[in-house]
Amino acid sequence: MDYKNIKFEIDAPVAIVTINRPEVLNALNADTITELEHCFDALAEAKQVKCVILTGAGEKSFVAGADINELNTDTVITGKNRCLRGQMVFSKIENLPKPVIAAINGFALGGGCELSLACDIRLASENAKMGQPEVNLGIIPGYGGTQRLARVVGPGMAKKMIFSGDFVRADEALRIGLVEAVYPLEELLNEAKKLAQKICTKGPLAVTYAKQAINLGLDTDLKSGLAFEAEAFGGICGTDDKNEGTGAFLEKREAKFEGK
Repeated sequence: MDYKNIKFEIDAPVAIVTINRPEVLNALNADTITELEHCFDALAEAKQVKCVILTGAGEKSFVAGADINELNTDTVITGKNRCLRGQMVFSKIENLPKPVIAAINGFALGGGCELSLACDIRLASENAKMGQPEVNLGIIPGYGGTQRLARVVGPGMAKKMIFSGDFVRADEALRIGLVEAVYPLEELLNEAKKLAQKICTKGPLAVTYAKQAINLGLDTDLKSGLAFEAEAFGGICGTDDKNEGTGAFLEKREAKFEGK
């Protein structure tokens, strides 16, 4: 597929996906959602990729929200369908069997904040502003914001942000746990790459299983989460990567994982 609204590059073992509509602050329209779906389907199958960075083009915006021209024409039926489509694509990102790091370079509003919430780790630039301002348009978040934001920052803070439509700056986003780190804009992408490269040195099966266990645990009770963790741990113990990792530690050498 030829991409019009995103850039997709692989510098193995890291892939960088860039929302590339800087003239509209990288706003998400239906075509961009489709391109993201295709891209992340391809990344799921790309064996040379172990970690993904998701960012926006330019210095002003990660993603400033959805395309208001499209939202303006929605009816009860088309609005629900738009919501379900976006939720499905963002869930693919959330459940990609590889870590996804959001490099939030400026505005992450509405659908942009929701997109970052579907990622595993969020790093922000000092000029970042995040929020769910949909109530200003008379609507609510529809790409997972009412669900994921509460899981990340707690229900009270999520309600404060969503009900008021207020933005939070990078330092406040860090304080409330909405992002994991804040960097100067010019250092953001390099810091994301450094973290991605570090993750790529670890056992890829272990990272995948850990991601699955954490995600499942957030959506179920503790007993079920612990049961899944035990199954995953047992499965990992039957892999070549486990033998390589423990053997390398005992032999005081660097492990060479092959994802087997």
